[in-house]
Amino acid sequence: MACKVRPPVWRMVKEAVVDLGGETTNVAVRDWIEKHYPGTNRATIGCQMIICTVNHDSRIHYSENSKPRTANSKYDFLYRPERGQLVLYDPQVHGQWEIVKSDSGRMIVQLAGMLEPAADSEGESFAAEDHLRDYLVNHLDIIEDELQLYVDDDGKDGVEYRTDVGIIDILAVDAHGGLVVIELKVSKGPDAVVGQLLRYKGWLKRHRTTNGKVRGIIVARHFSDRVRYAVADVPDIALKEYDLKIELRDVPHVDSTGNRSGNQS
Repeated sequence: MACKVRPPVWRMVKEAVVDLGGETTNVAVRDWIEKHYPGTNRATIGCQMIICTVNHDSRIHYSENSKPRTANSKYDFLYRPERGQLVLYDPQVHGQWEIVKSDSGRMIVQLAGMLEPAADSEGESFAAEDHLRDYLVNHLDIIEDELQLYVDDDGKDGVEYRTDVGIIDILAVDAHGGLVVIELKVSKGPDAVVGQLLRYKGWLKRHRTTNGKVRGIIVARHFSDRVRYAVADVPDIALKEYDLKIELRDVPHVDSTGNRSGNQS
């Protein structure tokens, strides 16, 4: 008997929603895929549901939705009426959604023609951490190979993941199904970031993991000895420093004839 060809996971999601009547839940879609396509990665299923949901704010964190466009591609077939719920997207019913670049340069999801949200007003330190988080979410592989965003049963992904003990900067899943808490030390003191991470690990072990495996990673520009000593005897917390590199190049002048001139180096 011929083996069943496994389609891309986004096609599995679409097939599931259609088969489930066009109105369903994240959990039902995941269960349907695991039944019809055993072995499909659960984290990938969750991520693909976000990618294909036209009104999910976090869809812009994935390469499929990293550029401005109208929601009319093969990845635009779901609409989320409320958390954990999914229906087939119909522009005539749900409005025309789009991905646009805001005045601040950030990608956002909105109904076509809506005014852009007001710019952040919490100062430069907030913006720095916000931008660092967004960059890492889009490049989880630079933190660790095969990391994927965590997505819970309600369709909430791991970007600023809310818990009963605080908000996790990034919650990911590793290649072995373990949870990885990623905290950014930009505007937080050294004691605060370590304490937060330990709280999150404890909560996740009791409320969000089936195998009890939770690790932590702290990302910062530089770590002092205070942080290094704070995690010295905690083997499942790693420290990672990042570098920023800016390169400048000369731009030639334009002369009176419209030709380039000047330093061409």
